[in-house]
Amino acid sequence: MLGGEGLPPYQQEGNIEIVRFSLPVENYLSRALAFGAHLEALLDEVGDNLALCHFRDPWAGIPIVSRPRRYACVYEVNGLPSIELPQVYPDLDARTLDKIRTDERLCWEAADRIVTPAATIAGNLIRLGCPAEKIVTIPNGADIRPRPPRPSELPESYILYLGALQPWQGFEVLLRAFTRLGDFPGLRLVVCVSHPTRAMVRYQRMADNLGLTGRMLWRTALEEAELAPIRAHALASVAPLRECARNLSQGCAPLKILESMADGVAVVASNMPAVREIITDGHDGKLVAADRPAELARALRILIEYPELRARLGGNARRTIEGRLTWDLSLRRLRDEVYRELLGKGDPA
Repeated sequence: MLGGEGLPPYQQEGNIEIVRFSLPVENYLSRALAFGAHLEALLDEVGDNLALCHFRDPWAGIPIVSRPRRYACVYEVNGLPSIELPQVYPDLDARTLDKIRTDERLCWEAADRIVTPAATIAGNLIRLGCPAEKIVTIPNGADIRPRPPRPSELPESYILYLGALQPWQGFEVLLRAFTRLGDFPGLRLVVCVSHPTRAMVRYQRMADNLGLTGRMLWRTALEEAELAPIRAHALASVAPLRECARNLSQGCAPLKILESMADGVAVVASNMPAVREIITDGHDGKLVAADRPAELARALRILIEYPELRARLGGNARRTIEGRLTWDLSLRRLRDEVYRELLGKGDPA
């Protein structure tokens, strides 16, 4: 696996071996290409003993699918680098993008199955030429857990933003919406991100310019045990996704929406096809037009002022996850509809 900085390069958990690779350079493509080369060397050692390979990006996929093989291949597409990278690196040159698109196509042409977490993503792949008969849509999930105790250091009332700060996430829209909620003097915006980035510094500067600094709490690099109570005790959780190719044409399947719903927290999210696969507006969440701070602020204001509505949406959200969107259900489908079918027999544990 790529990443895992600070974790051991090799780890064994029961009958599972974990091999991690990290490269301390800032350039994304340099890290991805180095990971592919590292995986190539690993496959030279263990390739003959493999029954199935499951990969999630073309840099892992090309070494896996381009060699003579007896193992089955599963390409899991949560997003395509050819669509997402230009959003983060607008100066990425056309030649590099063409090479990435070629590698993506080679991966789905050679893979035995393509797994996606959303019908929107599957539809985009089909439009790009991916064989529809190979695609299996298995949604992401969340775990249902007891509500943890409320930590004393949490604000009395707060809105939660959970996740990364890429441009398509719409965090700027949330900041502008939050400026319209200043008549709730005790209300805070709690922001939980995986690790500090340049984007975080930029948004902190923007929050200061908007007069929000004293009304915000930033938390980074939280373990699940630290994050769970913050998520569970929020008045509402917000996913203000932008209208852009990454979210509309490609699609997405935001875990932060599922995890907040599993905690029984009311979610306010942008009204777009991938989100409508998860949330039914007014039943188990609230959908608002993307890129409209005033509309987002109005939806949050209603939830703040009507606790019975928050409770109803949150309770229905938790039941939605319990009924069809748990990790247990998704993993069972992956095992039975993909792994067992490809392997033909045995238990692909």
